[in-house]
Amino acid sequence: MGLLIDRFFRCWYHWGMELKIKELEASQVRFSYDEKAVSLLKGRYSKSGIIGQPRAVAALKMGMSVKSRGYNIYISGEEGTGRRTAVRILASQMRNTQYDLAYAYNFSSPEHPVLLCLPSPQGAELRDACLAASLCVQEKNYDGAWNELEKFSNTDNLQLRAFLQNIRLLCEKKDRSLTAERVQINLISERKSGAEPPVVCEYHPTEEALFGQLGHKYKEDHMNLSGGSLLSASGGFFVVNMNQVLDHGELWSAIKLFAESSSFSVYDEDSQSKRFIRPEASSLASTVKIILLGSDSLYDRLCETDPQFLRLFKVCAEFDFSMPANEENVGLTIAYILDHAERNHLKAVEDSALCELLKYSSWYAESREELTTKLSVVSDLLSEADYLAGEVAIDGEAVRRALRERDFANGITESRISQEIENGEMIISLEGTKTGVINGLAVMDRGLASFGTPAVISVSVAPGSEGIVNIEHEVGLSGEIHDKGLLILEGYLRKQYARNFALSVYAGICFEQSYSEVDGDSASSSELFALLSAIGELPVRQEIAVTGSVNQLGDIQPVGGINEKITGFFDICASAGLTGRQGVIIPVQNMKSLILPDRVVKAIEAKKFHIYPVSTVDQGMEILTLRPSGVRSVKGTFPTETVNRIIEDRLRKLYELSRPAS
Repeated sequence: MGLLIDRFFRCWYHWGMELKIKELEASQVRFSYDEKAVSLLKGRYSKSGIIGQPRAVAALKMGMSVKSRGYNIYISGEEGTGRRTAVRILASQMRNTQYDLAYAYNFSSPEHPVLLCLPSPQGAELRDACLAASLCVQEKNYDGAWNELEKFSNTDNLQLRAFLQNIRLLCEKKDRSLTAERVQINLISERKSGAEPPVVCEYHPTEEALFGQLGHKYKEDHMNLSGGSLLSASGGFFVVNMNQVLDHGELWSAIKLFAESSSFSVYDEDSQSKRFIRPEASSLASTVKIILLGSDSLYDRLCETDPQFLRLFKVCAEFDFSMPANEENVGLTIAYILDHAERNHLKAVEDSALCELLKYSSWYAESREELTTKLSVVSDLLSEADYLAGEVAIDGEAVRRALRERDFANGITESRISQEIENGEMIISLEGTKTGVINGLAVMDRGLASFGTPAVISVSVAPGSEGIVNIEHEVGLSGEIHDKGLLILEGYLRKQYARNFALSVYAGICFEQSYSEVDGDSASSSELFALLSAIGELPVRQEIAVTGSVNQLGDIQPVGGINEKITGFFDICASAGLTGRQGVIIPVQNMKSLILPDRVVKAIEAKKFHIYPVSTVDQGMEILTLRPSGVRSVKGTFPTETVNRIIEDRLRKLYELSRPAS
């Protein structure tokens, strides 16, 4: 009798209620850029070095212009979003005072050479004058030596004035302790007056690279000091990756000390020697803007753990990973693509290729309404398409072929998983029904390649008080976000069903044949569907895979990697043979993220594959069980033989079985 009722409900639901949750039509899934619109935009916008980063540019402009101490800059964002390019472009629009740097002998404290910071071209002029004066000193012509230097004596630079006064006094006394080397200066950085400020990018940061080294060629230390990249950025901007800085021990402390007080140490070039000197450079830090590159999470960590950070780096320019796909940004991206092709002597780019490159940009941003700001990934694809294109031009097919070649080159792991499923090594069902088993969807990343793959999730249920047991957590293979997702499932059970009885259940949840860490909450809806199936002993369709996170109220929430997940499951189904019933359940919010390959769109158009957008757990259970979920009545009960009624009755029975015998 129960089997007949079950069949009745499934048939009734299939024929009478199938329009309640509509699958997506091919027209809703298909996405492309219009060639005519792209053709009109081509040439309307000129190439700009900074695209789609208005907030970051505003913060950068302010930070690079304010002269007050502490206005150094932290630029957050992903590699390839144009952070260094933006600094160079903005710097080229500025005209700061340029400075020459020179080490000079410190007559009052010889162990601390003086670092002179002089407006250009004063450093080169002083070097030449000091060289001439040193020749006079060698000939014991002290009056001639001072005559060479006297024209600089009215300077406002206190360090230079003290240096020259000492030379003048020694020359007047004809003191033989005044040697030629002590008169000379060591010019370590020379700039042209009126030039744009320097932008120095340090890719291998060490204390020696930033602050220089102490050599042994000359007798006096100030002549043996070499310049470093941070020092050579005087009058401009010093750019360095913060992760690399933190990899080098005390380098971060050295940078903070320099930013706060212009103090730094220079170590002997002989690594066996422990000798170092600390030059005097009272105002140097005010002439250099230090710009750190790093991630958002690293910025947050520095704010929380380093009390000096926000005092020394008052500006944060946040580079976004995506930008709105409006007319301006589309036009600027087209201009960037065409400029890249011209600069790198690539073939002509046809409008069809531009459309495919824009589509790839939106795919990378995971939204039809956005484009990626990592323009380098677009230009990389263009270069690969140029390699595969014909002799005349790059067309849309060349871009699509470049993507196929990428998939082929990086598809070894994906192919092995597919083979394991086909030969039965990985146990997964793509048809029929099972109780407490569901096909979730996961994304696997390897370098620049990523692909979707099904993940079998199973649940076993019994009377008990343990609640939901995360088997991955028990063996140390579950991340914190995944743990949180499973705790949410228990909250959903209490809210939805256990209103007038205690939740007394043991439910073990496991990712089958998974031997690496599981993290993220994108499988939480899959786990909940498997859990509800196991509790209610309700068979769920195996030809439907599921992705999406869930909250305690039963709302399905959007997830990332939706295109890879759908495509991966489709390819597995296609290898096994499309039956016309296979498909995926996705969060309704992810509809705007759908940018699928043509082969998937064609299968949807032919009704060989299906995509069901849902917003609640109830909707998902109706698709998986072909039963109505049921809505609680004013009396507080669910209709008979609905999904929710069956699950609630089963939970109440488990509660009764778990109660100790009286």
